[in-house]
Parts: sequence; C-alpha cells; structure tokens
Amino acid sequence: MKSWPDQARGVPNITLRSALFGSSRSTSNTYLQRAEIFCQKPTRMRYTGPRLDQGDLDVWITVLHIARQRKMGTAFKTSAYELLKQQGKTDAGNNRKTLYKRLHRLTAATLEIERPRSTYTGGLIFSFERDELTHELVLTLDPKLSKLFGPDEFTHVDWPIRRRLNAKPLAQWLHGFLSSHAEPIPMAVDTIMRMAGSLDASASSREQNLRRALDALQHACELNKQPLSYEILSGIVHIRKTPSNSQSRHLERKNGRKKTKTGYRTVG
Repeated sequence: MKSWPDQARGVPNITLRSALFGSSRSTSNTYLQRAEIFCQKPTRMRYTGPRLDQGDLDVWITVLHIARQRKMGTAFKTSAYELLKQQGKTDAGNNRKTLYKRLHRLTAATLEIERPRSTYTGGLIFSFERDELTHELVLTLDPKLSKLFGPDEFTHVDWPIRRRLNAKPLAQWLHGFLSSHAEPIPMAVDTIMRMAGSLDASASSREQNLRRALDALQHACELNKQPLSYEILSGIVHIRKTPSNSQSRHLERKNGRKKTKTGYRTVG
C-alpha cells in the first residue's frame, strides 16, 4: 500500500465521492442488498452489507493508516487500544464495544465498483479476529484494495481537521469530498446531499443542514490555516478552498500557469 504522513489519512477517492459512508447516522438494522450507491460519475457502485456512516469510515481509515506500510492482503496485529487511541478515544468498555461492532460491519461489507477502465469487487476488511483476554486484534485487508490506491486514485485527508469535526457527520463528509478535489466545481444542493447519503426529505431542511455543515467545516479549516469559503446561489453551491501542495502541482500542469495560493471554483 502507499504510505502517507502521520497527520494525514489515505482514503480512496471513490469512498469520498459517494454515499457509501453516509452523512446520516446509520439505523442499526438497515441491511442493503446490491443497492445502487449514489456516486460521482462516471463511476457506478453497488453495495451489499449494513448501511455505513462516518463513524464506520473513521474506523476503516484508521485500519488503513495502521496497515499502510504493510503488504496488502497480509494479516497484521493491532489492538483495540491502538485503534481507539488513533481516533482520539479512550480504551473504555463502550468505546471498545462500538469499535468491535463497526469492525464486524466493515467485514460484512462487499463493494462492486465499475469504472471506465477498471472494476473492483471485494470487501473493505477481509477478516478480523480478536482475543477476548488481551484485546489483541488480527486484521487482514482484501489484497484487491490496492487497485483503489493507484496514482490520483486516493486522497490524503487532513486528520486534525476531521477530528475537529467529530460528531458532525455531514461536515466530515464534505471535508472528505472536497479534499478529494483540487478545484471543486459548482454543484446543486440536492446533488451534494444525495451523494452525502442524506436521509433528509425536506428541501429547505437540506439546505439549512448543508449551510450548518459548511460553516463548521469553514471554521475547522480556518483553525488549521487552510482557508475555505462558500456561497449558495439559486440552489447551487460554490466553494473556494486551499488546494494541497500536490493538488497545486496538478493544477499547474492542468492549466499551464503558475500556481495560485487558492483556486476559486466550487463543490464537485
């Protein structure tokens, strides 16, 4: 697997640009069977397993982070303590119970991804075992997951910013989505909320919740010296964000001009 700095979390773009890990807290017994997952075109995704949320994503990307310097598909040992510590949580009974529940959910998940030049069918975690006495865990990732970590296929998500957005799932989803784009494009409120897996049925409530989440994200980014601003005009969301260094280089190559500190575009 590719490696990345301690202050980042490597996440496949397809999981950030879809409703796979939704912004609505999952209902405990909701199970999907080859359900079509709303995602950014031209990718198509089907999913079988429990409905996943941003808490599940936190656990999964923590597993990826710990495994990042190991060969994909090779079993590795960790512990409940380490997984919780990496998420900024204490190794308490309730936290451990929730962690195990989320690991079971992730192990039960199966993805079918179709892209113009490749496909992927497999899981998020291939297997996990635990020792009830020592709380030691043995985890294995699906070796085919490496397909989702090719060049320009994954994003370094700023972990301190995501941590600041704890318990704000829509803001967390927006942060991941925007992190995966060097220069976001304008998008409709309804499209964003569908891609975020929002279960909100009210149009006015959707926009209100989106504004609240963007305000939280804007504040978290400012605290980490990564300015972000937005406006919503006639139901279309426009975002101004600070691209990462690698995204700035990408924009230089794409536009054939000197990089600028910020790029004006929008969400996309």
